Amino acid sequence: MSEVFERTVHRLDVQGVELQVAALGRGGDGAPILFLHGFGSTKEDYADIVRHPAFNGRPFLTYDAPGCGETVCSNLGRISVPFLVETALAMLDRAGFERFHLIGHSMGGLTALMLADAHPDRVLSFIDIEGNIAPEDCFLSRQIHDYPADDPERFFDDFIARARHAPAFASALYAASLRHKVRASAVRPIFTSMVELSDNGGLMRKFLGLPCPRMFMYGAENAHLSYLAHIAANGVTLADIPDCGHWPMYSNPPEMWRRIAAFHAAA
Repeated sequence: MSEVFERTVHRLDVQGVELQVAALGRGGDGAPILFLHGFGSTKEDYADIVRHPAFNGRPFLTYDAPGCGETVCSNLGRISVPFLVETALAMLDRAGFERFHLIGHSMGGLTALMLADAHPDRVLSFIDIEGNIAPEDCFLSRQIHDYPADDPERFFDDFIARARHAPAFASALYAASLRHKVRASAVRPIFTSMVELSDNGGLMRKFLGLPCPRMFMYGAENAHLSYLAHIAANGVTLADIPDCGHWPMYSNPPEMWRRIAAFHAAA
């Protein structure tokens, strides 16, 4: 039935680290979709795909990244964006997805970009939901340098407080569940890796060099991003989501799903 999904747990060894990855997904006909969630979010960000008729019968996979949600990671200090890419590849193998549509938000968008750059022949299309492609995108992750703290619990407490009071759509909602969705000891290695890649990883070149159809989705609140005209001029479809900031899946999910469905139909 198109309106159901299956929850599974997968035991993996990634770079010598033992994982128990909690996932949601289903089989079906047509090209599958891999969803990668952002920092502080979980696989459930995308569970409502089964409520939208445009995706009836489409196979998909989404899972909690190491350090997040229900996934268990034996060494949180080893997590980095390259580690998350290797986890994604292992999960794709488990799902049997050879070629797929790719959708990633924020941290998941950066992971997806690195995955697509390494395996461009496997990616049918890429929707980047405010994933990092330039240094200016580190408004969350750069806090690991802007507000240094030796104690990971202290840093995370302060990070949550800043998010709660940030003047942006869904920031308080996002902050309310952070403590339940992320392990504090995973924050520093994740954020450090994200900042390093954003500053020195040539992400814009990688993004614009992908051969597949690409969409960059962003909240209207972030229409000030300096590179939007540049990427549009280089063939990237822009999706401006109204009444929304960094989290369209929280602020305006109907429009997010409508734009995803339309892009896939065209692609």
